[in-house]
Amino acid sequence: MEIPLESLETPALTKAQLADMLFEQIGLNKRESKDMIDAFFGLISQRLADGEDVKLASFGNFQIRTKALRPGRNPRTGELIPIAARRVVTFHASQKLKDQIQGEPERDGNPPQAEGTSSYTFLPPKT
Repeated sequence: MEIPLESLETPALTKAQLADMLFEQIGLNKRESKDMIDAFFGLISQRLADGEDVKLASFGNFQIRTKALRPGRNPRTGELIPIAARRVVTFHASQKLKDQIQGEPERDGNPPQAEGTSSYTFLPPKT
């Protein structure tokens, strides 16, 4: 499914925009679309909160990392302050996503054109 990113009004993709895309491209009604998006992100959030990793094929992995208690310093006073142990979410993009972001090489092995430039291939007329 092709998502027309040029139609996005903001540079960040929102849950509301995802629900609108489900409505327009798949045909779910707006309520079902919103519920599906909310359920998807709710499930991911709950699994992470439970300490489980979330792996999305061809996209990446969300993992919980536990950071230990560590010393910190108040930049204004220089006073030592302990920074409490905490859990954080990390995201590691899949190789497929990394390749997409970097722009995959074309079939002839040439790198893709830089943004804002054009490349034209002229074919001989058919006879």
